[in-house]
Amino acid sequence: MPPFHSQRNSSPASQMRVNGKIRAREVRVIGAEGKQLGIFQLNDALNLARQHGVDLVEISPNAQPPVCRLIEMGKFRYELAKKEKESRKHQHASTVKEVQLSPRIDPHDLGIKLQHAIDFLCEDMKVKIALKFRGREMQHTEFGFEVIKKFLGEIAPYGHPDFEPKLVGRSINLMISPLPRNKRAKNPRAAEGEGGEPAAAPAPEKLRQEKPQPQPIPVKVTVAQKPTPAPGGFNNPFANLEIK
Repeated sequence: MPPFHSQRNSSPASQMRVNGKIRAREVRVIGAEGKQLGIFQLNDALNLARQHGVDLVEISPNAQPPVCRLIEMGKFRYELAKKEKESRKHQHASTVKEVQLSPRIDPHDLGIKLQHAIDFLCEDMKVKIALKFRGREMQHTEFGFEVIKKFLGEIAPYGHPDFEPKLVGRSINLMISPLPRNKRAKNPRAAEGEGGEPAAAPAPEKLRQEKPQPQPIPVKVTVAQKPTPAPGGFNNPFANLEIK
């Protein structure tokens, strides 16, 4: 079983041999500017890298002889990460999501479908619209085209159709591509917070401050001005005390 750290460091740069880890006796060397310098013995190639203050990185180990490049390892990792990011961006842009409609779709359902399509377009994905007719709905295809027209009008700030809607068999097919980021409207979901996340809850101290405090129950005390003496000559000062 491979060690735990080898599973985490699965990037292409982490699997390449550098400097003293190269095992070939002779290598084909490419300079920092991308020009081939020729085939060198490994020790000579390492000395050449030291003279230029860079690393000797094996970029094609299966070639005969292996191909190495004179470049700083940190700069090389940055270039690989940049290329990988660009490739993921193009792969993401080629992703196609399908949204299905119907000529008698409910306005609420149409709004949900529209929001899903906006989410896909704002993530640089293409959206395929498929409106299917069933049974006698084929006798009134104009209703389906009206739904498509309304859908395109609502989604215009986010994407544009690649071609005009056309009826193929029993369905209307349409492909929508996202607009460039600088011309595309902002996703309405962004109003809920960054990344569509809800707003943060108030701090506990604020909640405690806003919590209403219980009010004391008023007690009315009435004291007579002149207490009435009790029978037997004993004057009780609390005899006329009235509590309500």
